Amino acid sequence: MPVDSMFGTTINVLAKAVDLRARNHTMISANLANAETPNYTPKALSFEKELGTALKGNKTGSPATTHPRHIPLKGQAASVQSVEGTVIETPAPTPGRDNNGVELEAEMSRMAENQIMYNASIQILTKKFEGMKYAIKGQ
Repeated sequence: MPVDSMFGTTINVLAKAVDLRARNHTMISANLANAETPNYTPKALSFEKELGTALKGNKTGSPATTHPRHIPLKGQAASVQSVEGTVIETPAPTPGRDNNGVELEAEMSRMAENQIMYNASIQILTKKFEGMKYAIKGQ
């Protein structure tokens, strides 16, 4: 039995979201660490739209590539596992005297939001696995 059919897409999407949130956290941390670096432009990982598109594509029942070297069909959405996100530059509207684009308050806000979303994904994953454990034990 394939693992995907046993767990469904929820666990795959949550696992990918956790991975991408961890990568985004690393980028935000790098932005904060470079707050005093001249000419530094902060970066962020944008992945929500791409993940949503991949999720919608999986629900339509379109054929999926089962091997990384397969050529995807025209118009086919990417699989959830292939979502990597896009690194975008997020300069401040008014850079400092040293042309540094990091705004500490904005970065801290993004970090807090990212951490909340990461924790929520972990909690949902934990509940899914607890439900599976409960079903396996037959209690």
